[in-house]
Amino acid sequence: MPDAAALAALEAEGILERREGRLRTTRRWQAAMARAALRLQLQGAPWNDLRLPIALGLAELEGDLPDAELARRAEALLPLERGELGAAFGDPGAAPG
Repeated sequence: MPDAAALAALEAEGILERREGRLRTTRRWQAAMARAALRLQLQGAPWNDLRLPIALGLAELEGDLPDAELARRAEALLPLERGELGAAFGDPGAAPG
């Protein structure tokens, strides 16, 4: 079950927004994810876990939070981000938020 408090905090901070009755990532968040993915690629980081760019993006936007809270929010974002990416790449089974 999603962490409702973490999702509410992410929405309040402009990382998530409600569109068409569901939570979606914002352009601000999508830009942070793109920068995180680029940093990982340029560093040659061997990653295949979506949590890594999510954590880097959150650290960029909310780096003053304790590590445990960043991890909690990353876990809350993971299913939403999977859905957003799946929908963007034509996965008919992907349903964001």
